[in-house]
Amino acid sequence: MVERALLVRICGSRKEEEEDASLLEELGELVSTLGIGVAESVLVFTRSFHRKYLCGTGKADEVVELARAHECDCIVFDNMFLPSQQRNWEELADICVIDREEVILDIFSKRAHTREARLQVDLAKMQYSLPRLARMWGHLDREGGGGQGGGGASRGMGEQQIEVDRRLARTRIDQCKRELAEVRKQRDTRRKEREKQSIPCAAIAGYTNAGKSTLLNRLSGSEVMAKDMLFATLDTTTRAIELPDGQPLLLTDTVGFVRNLPHRLVEAFKATLEESVLADFIVHVLDASSPEVEKFYKTTMEVLEELGAGDKPVITVLNKIDVLNDPVKLAGLEVSFPNTISVSAMTGEGIDKLMEKFSEMLVDRVQTLTYRVPQSRGDIPGLLHRDAKVLSTDYEGNDLILRAIVPESIAGKIAEFCIEE
Repeated sequence: MVERALLVRICGSRKEEEEDASLLEELGELVSTLGIGVAESVLVFTRSFHRKYLCGTGKADEVVELARAHECDCIVFDNMFLPSQQRNWEELADICVIDREEVILDIFSKRAHTREARLQVDLAKMQYSLPRLARMWGHLDREGGGGQGGGGASRGMGEQQIEVDRRLARTRIDQCKRELAEVRKQRDTRRKEREKQSIPCAAIAGYTNAGKSTLLNRLSGSEVMAKDMLFATLDTTTRAIELPDGQPLLLTDTVGFVRNLPHRLVEAFKATLEESVLADFIVHVLDASSPEVEKFYKTTMEVLEELGAGDKPVITVLNKIDVLNDPVKLAGLEVSFPNTISVSAMTGEGIDKLMEKFSEMLVDRVQTLTYRVPQSRGDIPGLLHRDAKVLSTDYEGNDLILRAIVPESIAGKIAEFCIEE
């Protein structure tokens, strides 16, 4: 059990020192999320990146001595290592060494609850671990042997075990891919059912810990897990809400983003994040109180672009204005980002304006119409009450006069009953 860790980021230039320090601070939050104590965080500058340790041997020795001085159980690097570099550091330090990608994978592993999320995490972990299996059996390699005379044609016990583990890992990877394909088919079926009903959809996206789940809870009255931590929830959650104009809207909360998100995780979670691609518009949530809100905005937009959702209409939600308490900064942010609404998901401030903005985004999807319906056609009022919002009902002779906000999907079906207002 790792209890104390030294955090290290190897940097190539002091020109980016502020950005490097920010990434190292974020690594500290990620590590703390795993319940690991941080002994110290250090930036290591190198003139050029070396093949063995990324930095030179002198710098590497200094890092190891610092870890020993703090009696650390582990060194956590914000960089992403090749398997050989990770092995080199472990041999030098003689303690556990992990990189940013492994930290994020461990967090994802702890937070995944649905079958799809668990499969996606398992797939990413096995793909990460496959080229690193050799380090797990290094102690067996040193047991020597391999047959008479130690000839190169024979295999030692360690090599045999590595091959067994590699086969098991490849089998598990193939199994995960097959199971994920099946889960995606099921989700596609559910999505097609939603599309048949022509219910508009919006995806809530944003940097991790921006308040996405809290916003979904506020808008829908649901109880999605929402905590002040990175990657509090990984599972995609969809809730239905009713807009001020009576339209239904499906809101989907997606997994949060971080800077330098490992590419294999973008790939592994593409099925979850593709809700953003398929949505009618995206609700991009930003923590307005964060000093790095502009960097977080850029990170999220880059990932959305990579997913193919870069051309979707976006509402930028400046959340946590109850924490910001700086009207000048808030006014500046509202000018800096496109199509903004400032809210506090915690207190509810600004939520009404956000709901109105949702209605504006879908204004072309509905019409306010009046219908004259014979009382013998009880199916028509039933349809309107179920799939539209009935504003008023009057009686005129043997007919019902209904005024309703009607989605395009049903307006054509009952056009014969529509009357001029």
